[in-house]
Amino acid sequence: MDLNEIKKIMKLMDDHGLSHFQFEKEDFNLKLKKGSDLEDLQKALSSLSVAAPAAAPVAAPAPAIAAPAASGAPAEAPAATGEEISSPMVGTFYRKPNPDSPNFVSVGDAVSEGQTICIIEAMKVMNEIKAEKSGIISEICVEDGNSVQFGDPLFRLK
Repeated sequence: MDLNEIKKIMKLMDDHGLSHFQFEKEDFNLKLKKGSDLEDLQKALSSLSVAAPAAAPVAAPAPAIAAPAASGAPAEAPAATGEEISSPMVGTFYRKPNPDSPNFVSVGDAVSEGQTICIIEAMKVMNEIKAEKSGIISEICVEDGNSVQFGDPLFRLK
């Protein structure tokens, strides 16, 4: 993990109001805590040179596969229908809290602002994604267990 990746994690923490982040992998451990000592951490990161041991390159998650558009129909047609809820981070999309539970939401379900609608796993942390607006789920844009990128559409509301 390099300095740029750590800075991206810090920005995601800021953007989503997270106050604690922890990532452990073999001989690497990263803990970030937002609070009174955040300025000290930022100063330390800015003065940090590349000190992490060389590791195998990390493969980027594969983009979600979109269904092919019907012949003659414009590829952007689905985006025009309804409000889009997009992914706030890179990770793996899950429709339910665990394999034995029902999905958080399905097409046709009414959701209210702040309701948990899915989970995105990022670096072994399960992040609950909440609805930004109230509405009715008109489309689920990602298959359960697929990778998503920042900004990918997850749901559409009407």
